[in-house]
Amino acid sequence: MLVVDDHALFRRGLEIVLAQEPDIEVVGEAGDGAEAVEQAADLLPDVVLMDVRMPRRSGIEACTAIKDVVPSARIIMLTISDDEGDLYDAIKAGATGYLLKEITIDEVATAIRAVAGGQSLISPSMASKLLSEFATLIKRDGDRPQVPAPRLTERELEVLRLVARGLNNRDIAKQLFISENTVKNHIRNILEKLQLHSRMEAVVYAVREKLLEIT
Repeated sequence: MLVVDDHALFRRGLEIVLAQEPDIEVVGEAGDGAEAVEQAADLLPDVVLMDVRMPRRSGIEACTAIKDVVPSARIIMLTISDDEGDLYDAIKAGATGYLLKEITIDEVATAIRAVAGGQSLISPSMASKLLSEFATLIKRDGDRPQVPAPRLTERELEVLRLVARGLNNRDIAKQLFISENTVKNHIRNILEKLQLHSRMEAVVYAVREKLLEIT
């Protein structure tokens, strides 16, 4: 994985702690968004852990560029920014995780494993802000011609609502009293029906098409 942050001490601390995880290898580091893109092109990391606000090139801009040069890279934004605009821009740029720096180092390692395994993660405290941003988009696009949306089952909608709240597969399984494999199958079916590539894209689509209620 590649660690990107403009604070050298924070980068070093992450590297030291993650080095103790036998299944996580830090292959490089970068101090700003421009350097991050260069390093990603050279190192082809599976996961990029990156701050949002950095000099020369922001994490959002770097996220878009990295997805262009290394489409398979899974990008986690790890930031102090709880601004919903940054969150939404990160998702649009292709980020598969958005976590606040208030989380513990153990949670960082868990998040890296989850994202590497195909999950998308968002700090629960940001989930309501995400939905608020989507609500604004719906109002803005209120006059847009509506097209029929693919029909999701009641169970698929339940899963999608929990994804929108920031729950991971394990927590969704516990909430609905089903197995994690069943959750994965539901999410795969949802993505196939909506012709989308990630669970975050599915939430954006579902809220815009008013398949999910916003409270």
